[in-house]
Amino acid sequence: MKEQLGAIYKESSEAAQKVEDLKQLEDLRIRILGRKGQLTLLLHGLKTLPSEERRIVGQAANDIKNKLLQVFDDRMQVLKRASWSADSKLRPDATLPGRPVEMGREHILNRTLHEIEGIFKVMGFSVAEGPEVETEYYNFEAMNFPADHPSRDMHDTLFIDDGMLLRTHTSPVQVRYMEKQKPPIRAIMPGKTYRCDDDATHSPMFHQVEGLMVDTNVSFTDLKAVLTFFIHRMFGEDANLRFRPSFFPFTEPSAEIDMTCVNCHGQGCSLCKGTGWMEILGAGMVHPNVLWAGKIDPEQYTGFAFGMGVERITMLKYGIDNMRYFFENDLRFLRQF
Repeated sequence: MKEQLGAIYKESSEAAQKVEDLKQLEDLRIRILGRKGQLTLLLHGLKTLPSEERRIVGQAANDIKNKLLQVFDDRMQVLKRASWSADSKLRPDATLPGRPVEMGREHILNRTLHEIEGIFKVMGFSVAEGPEVETEYYNFEAMNFPADHPSRDMHDTLFIDDGMLLRTHTSPVQVRYMEKQKPPIRAIMPGKTYRCDDDATHSPMFHQVEGLMVDTNVSFTDLKAVLTFFIHRMFGEDANLRFRPSFFPFTEPSAEIDMTCVNCHGQGCSLCKGTGWMEILGAGMVHPNVLWAGKIDPEQYTGFAFGMGVERITMLKYGIDNMRYFFENDLRFLRQF
């Protein structure tokens, strides 16, 4: 059978060099490699061979098939070039103008993220980053999450193994930053985060920006001033804020921050469910346990922290009603920005 394979390769290679057009070449390819081609029919006889011989012959047949495919491809390129040279209609016209190159644009999420970073840099905040694959210690324990806290449940957190997980927030970067940088601290932590969630306003992967300021005598008044400056820069001077008491394990006291509805400007509409307000971010004074985790003495220093979703900021700023649009890469959507 190996001799037959060699003969098929020799005859097919010679025949390929003699064909004069692409149709003849395709006919030859089908006659040799098609479903009822010579090589295919020969391979059907492999099942009659002993297992060891079948393996050797099968490997040889595979090599010959690949070599023949290369022979046919090389001959096709030669025939195509010959056709272009003989027929001016097929020949590429180098004098024609090239196809227009469409310039790419910055993705709307990246644009919003850079705008957020720029606002906080004006206030003296630096930008810090940390790992997306995080330990349970930094993601939960260092952020003052009790061992039985619901967010540790598999339905919220994407665990990997051996105490590793995809971070559920960028807050762990705060502790890592405090371990290396002693007060005064003024930094934001942008990055991707991951949770088991997926609907029109939630995504398994989304972007957050955390903020941290630690120094002597830092108060809730400082937090309010920083966030008010940010909201006015991002949404305009007519945007008002309100702080609602809330709970986060890593801050005490904690607050949810609302701003006047971007649609009705506080008059009440379906978007804000008639309240005139829309939730924008969460914040609070850094819990003493978190300061201890960052090796900072809470008896000497105080601080505040805040966190916001970049997708939510973008949706409110540009009137986008479905988070999935950000990740579908539909050019009709992306070109609007």
